[in-house]
Amino acid sequence: MARRRGAAAAVAAAASSPALVAAVSVMALGYYSTVFVFLDHWLGLGTTAGAAHAAAFSLVVAACFFSFLCAAAADPGSVPTAFSPDAEDPQGLKSRYCDKCSMYKPARTHHCKVCKRCVLKMDHHCVWINNCVGYANYKPFIICVLNATIGSLYSSVIFVCDLLRTEHDYGILYVKIIHILAGIVLFSLCLTIGSLLCWHIYLMCHNMTTIEYREAVRAKWLAKKSGQNYRHRFDQGTRKNIQMIMGTNVFCWLCPTATGHLKDGTEFQNTNN
Repeated sequence: MARRRGAAAAVAAAASSPALVAAVSVMALGYYSTVFVFLDHWLGLGTTAGAAHAAAFSLVVAACFFSFLCAAAADPGSVPTAFSPDAEDPQGLKSRYCDKCSMYKPARTHHCKVCKRCVLKMDHHCVWINNCVGYANYKPFIICVLNATIGSLYSSVIFVCDLLRTEHDYGILYVKIIHILAGIVLFSLCLTIGSLLCWHIYLMCHNMTTIEYREAVRAKWLAKKSGQNYRHRFDQGTRKNIQMIMGTNVFCWLCPTATGHLKDGTEFQNTNN
């Protein structure tokens, strides 16, 4: 019940976010310009090839939008009310107490200043979905980034093909401006979203969050200084790390709602113990 209330609150907050509205607007504008402007001008939507490309691109955009909604509307991970820390935990109880929430928090849990709450296995607060990215919605988030990268690359290919294989009257000012702006926007999207995807694939393969990576930079430096090898304490090997987030069933990896493999998010195996 609490999870449903959290999801409803997330939806209400998301609807009032300018950044989220901007993200949806970019998706809508990108879809319209790719299909009804560049693709239609290149192949024509009435042709078999044009219709096939339109259907394929529509599928990618729909998958991206659905995973975007899942990541934005989902509760990223609330600390269970019944959670109680282990008094014998070597990490210590003092560092696990949140003064703002007045409660103990599990390992890998951090307090978000924007959401004003503790989030399980918090990665970061994403303004584009107006929600934290945490234990419960990390899978739909990374699927959204994957689909957005594929969509941006697909849109760029259609744009370039239309640019090089068909004639345009660049003597008309607005035609020139549209193509220049489209090229800049598509290049920027491919670069930024593609980089974000590579970054989160790296984090996922090492079972690490963005916050933990920042902490690991110093820990790695100290280990190297003392002549020791550093290993992230939650790293269980690439295959198991991926399965912990995406699930053991490969056929469900691209389904943002297939999160039945997730537990309560309060316990993680420490490989350094």
